[in-house]
Formats: sequence, structure tokens, C-alpha cells
Amino acid sequence: MEVRGAGALVAGGASGLGAATARALAGAGAEVTIADLNAEKGEALAAEIGASFVAADVTDAEAVGAAVERAASGGGLRVSVCCAGIGWAERVAHKGGPHNLEYFSNVVKVNLIGTFNVLRLAAAAMSENEPDDEGERGVCVNTASIAAFDGQIGQVAYAASKGGIVGMTLPAARDMAGRGIRVMTIAPGLFDTPLLAALPEEARQALGAGIPFPSRLGRPEEYARMVLEIAANPMLNGETIRLDGALRMPPR
Repeated sequence: MEVRGAGALVAGGASGLGAATARALAGAGAEVTIADLNAEKGEALAAEIGASFVAADVTDAEAVGAAVERAASGGGLRVSVCCAGIGWAERVAHKGGPHNLEYFSNVVKVNLIGTFNVLRLAAAAMSENEPDDEGERGVCVNTASIAAFDGQIGQVAYAASKGGIVGMTLPAARDMAGRGIRVMTIAPGLFDTPLLAALPEEARQALGAGIPFPSRLGRPEEYARMVLEIAANPMLNGETIRLDGALRMPPR
């Protein structure tokens, strides 16, 4: 997929992995649309990189539809990346009682259903594109986590939501193969995102030291580089790529 001149949507693109991806796509010549709940950060980043911004909750079909429409308004939406997500830590049952069902449902709603919402609307828009020389109309990249495979104590909601993203990757790719649309998922390990930035430096160093190689936190730019590699390589389809420096998470 040729990125230069293509319409690209980054959901959850105002910070962290999404912001790095928006910058990388813009730097590669894509016409980027950032969709995020944080209008202040999203608008500032859009102004910085020459992108568009649409305020959107990924679970809101109308808002995501507006973002997809904006991204498709130029040469057509060709690249869609969903980085939006939330977390919650709680055991299945504990001294305070059972896991809060509302919180579990909310994590699944944002992470899994929100990702699917972006995927379905982006794929529908891509279906209207003229195919390129290889018959490709677009590529959708979802974001899971190594928690989908190595969920730790207290991560039952988060791991379930990310495991769902992994599980839908292959059937979604098969669904869209006839339209020349690829579907891929990246499962990052420990990355230097705003969530980890809140930790003391000593704790951040300790987390990085536990990664076999390179023994440091992943850089958001490395996630963004993987998005560009997926876009460029048409044989990458229906698969989840662990981006984790060979890390396998222990129970706690």
C-alpha cells in the first residue's frame, strides 16, 4: 500500500502510540486524520503535523463515521490504525467481593467493541476505493497487547478485551480479502507511553530491565515504524505481531 498521498485515520491518535503513528504517517506523505476524545491534544498535534482532527469516542458509531468520512474525503481512506484503549486492574474475586461487572464491561466496550467499530466503518469506506496495481484497497491495523497472551494477575478485563482483538484479526482479514483490504494487529509489550510516564523513573528502569533485548521500554516511534512496515508489505495479513523485545510477562 502506497502511503504517500493516501488518506489515513488514527483513532486514539492524540497521544502515545497513536500520536507517534500520526506523525510517522504524516511524515511519509499521508493525509492524516486524528480521532480522539482529547480535543486539546488532538488539535495541537494536528496543527503541528498538518493533519485534521475529529473529536470521537471509538464506541460512538456516528462520531467514528464522521472521522472516517473526513479521512476519506481526499484520495480515499487507505490506512486505518486504532490505538484507542483503556485499562483496569482488579481480580476476578477478592476481599471486597467479585470483580465489578460494569468496569469489566466498559473495558471490553472501549477496547474490543471500539476497535471493531473503527474497523468495520473504515473497511466499509475502503471498499469504495479503486484498487491499486495489486488489487489492494486498504489496510486496517488494530492494537492489542501482549496481555492477550500473558495476562497478569488483575488484568482479566484488559486481557479479555485485547484477546478479543487478536481473535477477530484472522476472520476479519478473511472477510475483507475479496475487497483487497488487509487486517493486521500489533501486540505491544511495555512501551514508554503516558501511562508508564507517570511512574517513578526507578520503576520505569526496572520494567525496561526485565525485557530480554533491547532491555528498555519500547519507543512509540517503534510501534509507528511497524505500522509503516505493515502498510508497505502486502503479504502481512490476518496476523498479530508481538512487538515486545521477547518479553513474556510473569503472573505478577
